[in-house]
Amino acid sequence: MNIVIVESPAKAKTINKYLGSSYEVLASFGHVRDLPAKNGSVDPDENFRMIWEVDPKAAGRLNDIAKSLKGADRLILATDPDREGEAISWHVLEVLKEKRALKDQKIERVVFNAITKQAVSEAMKHPRQIDGALVDAYMARRALDYLVGFTLSPVLWRKLPGARSAGRVQSVALRLVCDRELEIEKFVPREYWSLIATLATPRGDTFEARLVGADGKKIQRLDIGTGAEAEDFKTALNAASYTVATVDAKPARRNPQAPFTTSTLQQEASRKLGFAPAHTMRIAQRLYEGIDIGGETTGLITYMRTDGVQIDGSAITQARKVIGEIYGNKYVPESPRQYQAKAKNAQEAHEAIRPTDLSRKPAELRKRLDDDQAKLYELIWTRTIASQMESAELERTTVDIVAKAGARTLELRATGQVIKFDGFLALYQEGRDDEEDEDGRRLPQMSPNEPLKRQDLAVTQHFTEPPPRFSEASLVKRMEELGIGRPSTYASILQVLKDRGYVKLEKKRLHGEDKGRVVIAFLENFFRRYVEYDFTADLEEQLDRISNNEIAWQQVLKDFWTGFIGAVDDIKDLRVAQVLDALDEMLGPHIYPPRDDGGDVRQCPTCGTGRLNLKAGKFGAFVGCSNYPECRYTRPLAADSEAAADRVLGQDPDTGLDVVVKAGRFGPYIQLGEQKDYAEGEKPKRAGIPKGTSPASLELDYALKLLSLPREVGIHPETGLPIIANLGRFGPFVKHDKTYASLEAGDEVFDIGLNRAVTLIAEKIAKGPSKRFGADPGKALGDHPSLGPVAVKAGRYGAYVTAGGVNATIPGDKEKDTITLAEAIALLDERAAKGGGKKAKGKAAAKPAKAASKAAAGKAKPKTGGDDDTPKPAKKAVAKKAAAKPKSDSTSKARAPVAKAAKTSAKPATKATPKKSAGKARG
Repeated sequence: MNIVIVESPAKAKTINKYLGSSYEVLASFGHVRDLPAKNGSVDPDENFRMIWEVDPKAAGRLNDIAKSLKGADRLILATDPDREGEAISWHVLEVLKEKRALKDQKIERVVFNAITKQAVSEAMKHPRQIDGALVDAYMARRALDYLVGFTLSPVLWRKLPGARSAGRVQSVALRLVCDRELEIEKFVPREYWSLIATLATPRGDTFEARLVGADGKKIQRLDIGTGAEAEDFKTALNAASYTVATVDAKPARRNPQAPFTTSTLQQEASRKLGFAPAHTMRIAQRLYEGIDIGGETTGLITYMRTDGVQIDGSAITQARKVIGEIYGNKYVPESPRQYQAKAKNAQEAHEAIRPTDLSRKPAELRKRLDDDQAKLYELIWTRTIASQMESAELERTTVDIVAKAGARTLELRATGQVIKFDGFLALYQEGRDDEEDEDGRRLPQMSPNEPLKRQDLAVTQHFTEPPPRFSEASLVKRMEELGIGRPSTYASILQVLKDRGYVKLEKKRLHGEDKGRVVIAFLENFFRRYVEYDFTADLEEQLDRISNNEIAWQQVLKDFWTGFIGAVDDIKDLRVAQVLDALDEMLGPHIYPPRDDGGDVRQCPTCGTGRLNLKAGKFGAFVGCSNYPECRYTRPLAADSEAAADRVLGQDPDTGLDVVVKAGRFGPYIQLGEQKDYAEGEKPKRAGIPKGTSPASLELDYALKLLSLPREVGIHPETGLPIIANLGRFGPFVKHDKTYASLEAGDEVFDIGLNRAVTLIAEKIAKGPSKRFGADPGKALGDHPSLGPVAVKAGRYGAYVTAGGVNATIPGDKEKDTITLAEAIALLDERAAKGGGKKAKGKAAAKPAKAASKAAAGKAKPKTGGDDDTPKPAKKAVAKKAAAKPKSDSTSKARAPVAKAAKTSAKPATKATPKKSAGKARG
């Protein structure tokens, strides 16, 4: 028997069909362990020793894998073909070694770029070993992110009340957004004028030409800066006679774009389909894992996390065949197109994202896919086919015109473009971000010295505009240009920034929120080097060098840590007031915009004598008066936020009632009409404003959508009960019967379809009831002879062990992370013997086990404690003991760094302890 490990159960089922009965394919469900979310998980003083612990959800699956290995001949690790997939294989292997589940089995690593029978079968013929360099690069990246997060975040909490956290790459991405906000606020519009003449040829054909020169001098776009200058040129042009000077027609070619990489797919799906990067990646994952075709689940696209632009030769041949069948041979280039990967890291330069079978046309699959899947598949298919099509042939024409007005000579220019052969443009044209489209107008036939007649002259005033805010697509593009992060992480980076409330997405543009701007101002003032674009890009290059086996991962961490911890130490003695003064100065243009009356922007509007300055409170930074407490004027950072409430957005077309934004006790909300518009005892219809949506920028259409909730998505096909979509305290959700399922990133509460809603409900039911408000399951140790499962928990009065309703505090001389099952049983038996716990049978049954466990556990006398789920008898014992003597110091002991594990020369020491892990988002 051969045991194969993949990441998802969907893949496991499919691949098992491909491989046959001599293989058993099991799923790891992604990552199986991670660094515990606490101090001490990475130890810089011990050569960056890392302590790992198993995710509680993965513990059972790993046990199943270990059991399946009994009698197996081979263990084949077939997780995803990227750095994260390599790491998952390594983690699974390390846990199995710790469990001593491996005997004489042969261990192999295989990777396949598509879930098709051919790709999987071929991969099985070419096994290899786990790539140690890729694992090292993963560990270096994970350790860096951990060290930055767990070192910098506490500094933020102490020096900047209300701030949440800061990440290594997320902070730099946030800086891009916030820097753009600052550019917009500092921008001063500049006046300029344009003069465009509408001219006619002797044959009556008309076209437009722009003034580009006068009296021997060139005129650039901004050179005509006043109305008086424009009027002077207008007078001359109105009196001028026009003649064609030169006609220059040049042939040009436009080549198709390369097939999709992770980054370009996210950008184009955002531009053309309006998908958030996280939504794009989730749909791509489903297309990669496949759908049922002819009774067999088949992957529709190749792996979606890649930096590569090359595609397999057989796919190129198939693409050329499809092009010939649909468009004809003239659209097939003489030789296949080959694209060069721009990725700096060759280890991740896999094949580009493409359909696994290009003969599966989008129209044929539309009935088998939901709407979003069909749209994304069509985008990938058209891009792949277009990448192998013939170039477009163009003709770009420039006509220079002379205008004679007495002694003055003025110059005008007309430009146009003609498509002689459309080539790949017959199928596909890439979208653009914040760029003007090329002038595609066709110019009439003209020849030099030909006279022209002026029909009209448009003299227009313009003002320069600030740079546009980033869209998700343009931010991803900019991050890639700067070398910040990796394409596979962009989706999760953007999602984290939105989830933390650092940015908000309005009209497809990213706006820096006050919370995010304060964090970036703090980092730029006191940790500037670590949010510099060049520094972050250089660090990414070093991580790539690790994956290429060119440099030791510990050395990269050491070089980073030395300077970083020094910067942290430098600001430890800074007072909060000093920090606020620095931020007040830096954020001045944002916090104190110019007043309409031209007065002092910092003058207090209430007392008139105090000055406004930045202050910090429990819930973050705000603006207050220097005369506090005599003057209690305060406002949010954004000066215009005060005007957001009690604002009429417009009228509801159905009822004619006003739609109003109001300020309530628990924040702003939307209301339809006023109380006077309703019958006695009837309340006005209201709707909450979703988190991340600014009341000041709310528009009528969106407000009406909010007031329309809840909406019925449809009827569940199995139960016949309705599925409802709505917004709740914790965000958008769908509800079926008594099951609530939160919408994921990219799902939209206003238009989520029935298929997607049914999927979310099914996934929620499969996961079981939510633990959001439940008790902490703690760390499982094993089973007590009579009380059942034993777990270690962290309580209000320190760490304790619990089983069958009996709780026993862990003594101060022991660590909760190192306590053994035998020691826990001894503590529980001793507690039960004293009458602890709800169950009388537990006390009686515990006695026989007590003697057997004492020797292993020692005679340390425990103290009693517990947290919110401690049974009542134990809570009473805690209260009684607390009144009699001071609390034990077990709480502080429990917070001490994790006990040091044995050093290893190659990989970090591991510690498989089931605990909820942090930071596992796969981009």
